[in-house]
Amino acid sequence: MPQQPFSLATPPRSFTDAATALEHVRRIYEANTAYLRDSFQRLATGDGVVERIEAHYPYVAITTQQPTRIDTRLSFGFVPGPGRYSTTLTRPDIFARYYADQFELLLKNHHVPLEIGVSSCPIPIHFAFTDGMHVEGGLDPARIELMRQAFDLPDLAAMDDAIANGTHTAMPGRDMPLALFTAPRVDYSLHRLRHYTGTDPIHFQKFVIFTNYQFYVDEFVRMGTEILQPSGDAATEVYRRQYTALVTPGGIVSRDGASGAAEPPRLHQMPAYHLARPDRNGITMINIGVGPSNARNISDHVAVLRPDAWLMLGHCAGLRETQRLGDYVLAHGYVRDDHALDEDLPLWVPVPALAEVQRALESAVAHVTGHADYAVKSVMRTGTVITTDNRNWEISGFAKLEQRFGQSRAIALDMESAVIAANGFRFRVPYGTLLCVSDRPLHGEIKLPGMANRFYHKQVDQHLQIGVKAMELLRENGLDKLHSRKLRGFAETAFQ
Repeated sequence: MPQQPFSLATPPRSFTDAATALEHVRRIYEANTAYLRDSFQRLATGDGVVERIEAHYPYVAITTQQPTRIDTRLSFGFVPGPGRYSTTLTRPDIFARYYADQFELLLKNHHVPLEIGVSSCPIPIHFAFTDGMHVEGGLDPARIELMRQAFDLPDLAAMDDAIANGTHTAMPGRDMPLALFTAPRVDYSLHRLRHYTGTDPIHFQKFVIFTNYQFYVDEFVRMGTEILQPSGDAATEVYRRQYTALVTPGGIVSRDGASGAAEPPRLHQMPAYHLARPDRNGITMINIGVGPSNARNISDHVAVLRPDAWLMLGHCAGLRETQRLGDYVLAHGYVRDDHALDEDLPLWVPVPALAEVQRALESAVAHVTGHADYAVKSVMRTGTVITTDNRNWEISGFAKLEQRFGQSRAIALDMESAVIAANGFRFRVPYGTLLCVSDRPLHGEIKLPGMANRFYHKQVDQHLQIGVKAMELLRENGLDKLHSRKLRGFAETAFQ
C-alpha cells in the first residue's frame, strides 16, 4: 500500500524556529508527493486505482494582531499589517534556503510563531514527478481516462499572476498572500523551465544573464571551462574556488573544466548554462533567442526561482550618428513598443533604472575596458532603449521612425530588453540592460552576414566579461542593498 499522506485532517503545528518549520514542510511535501507517485504506479501497472486519490501542498501562515513596526529600510520579510497571511509551498529540495530565509525574517520581525500545515490546494499528479516525467506516456486511452478521474490535474485558475500584477483582492474571511506565487504556479514554471532550457531547475543560480545570441553562450562555456581548470596561480585559484561546476543542457556537469562540458545536440528552445557555486550564488546564462515573446516566456518562469538579479546582454541597433559598432548602451529607460506585457503591466507604468544595477554595470565596463571615469563615455552611452516586436522595423517608414526616436530620446533599438526589464519590475527581480551596437541602419551600416560574424567574434568576449563582472559586483555589494524598496508595492507580500 502507498505511504499515507498528511491529510486535511492533520492538525497544523506552530514553530518558533525556522529550521524545524522547514523540516515539517519537507515531511509533508515528501510524504504527499510519494503517496501520489505510488498511487499512480498502481494505476500504470494494472492494479487498478478506482478510488479518488488526492494529496495537498503544505502551507505556511502567520497571524499578527499588532501594527507592523520594523526597520523602515527593509524591503521584504514582513507583512503590511494585522491579519492572517499564508502561502502554499513546494519543492523544498530547491527552495530550502529561500524558505528558511523568509521564515527567519517573519519570526524576527513579528515575534509570533509560524503555522505549518496541509493546505486545501491539491497537488496535480503531473507535479508529483519532479523529474519532468510525462505521466500520460505509455498509458493506453482507458487508463489515461482513469487517471483523469482518479487524480487532480493542473488547474490554471490556481496559477494566475494576480498577486504579482497587483490585481489580487483577498476575499472576506480568506488569508492574505505571503508570496507572489502559489505552489502550483511555481511547479508549472519549474516544469516549463526543464522543457525550454534542458536543465533541471535545481541547477539554476541566483544571478541570471539573458542573451539573444549563441555566440555569448559559446563564450560563457569557454569562460566557465577555463575558470574550473587548475591554474597553479594562487590568486587565480582563490577566484576559481568560488565556482565548482559548469552545467550544460542535458544535465551534463563538469567540475574540472574537462571535456565533460560538451553538450548534446541543441534541441532545446532556450538552453541554459550554469556556472555554479555551492550556495547557488553563481551565474546562469540563457539563450532566449530573438523576440519579445521569448523574452516574456522565459522570464515568466525564471521569476519563480526568485533570482537576486537578472541582466540582458545582447546586440542592438545604434540610433545616433556618434555611436560606433562595438559601443555599449546602458539602458536607463525603455520605450515598450513590444506589446508583450501590455495586459499585465500597463504602458503607463514606468520601468525605472535601478541605481545599484546601473552602478555595477558601469563599474564593470570601466574595469574590463580599462576606461575610467569620464573616459568610459568613449565606449558606452546611457540612454533610452526602444524594444519592438517588428523585426523589420527598418522598412516601416523612415519619417515616422525618425520622429518617434527623436521624441523618445532613444539611442538604441532591440527586441527583448524592455520585456526583461518590465518583467523584472513586475516580479520584483532587480534588472538591468547592457547592449552592444552591432549595426546602425539609420546611418548606412546594416547587419550583413560577413560583417556580423567578424563583429561577433571580436566583441562578444569583452561584453560577456563585463556582464559576469557586474554580477559579481552585485553579489559582493550585498543583497540587502540590491533588494531595495523601489520594486515593492503598497500592500506587498512578505516573501522576497
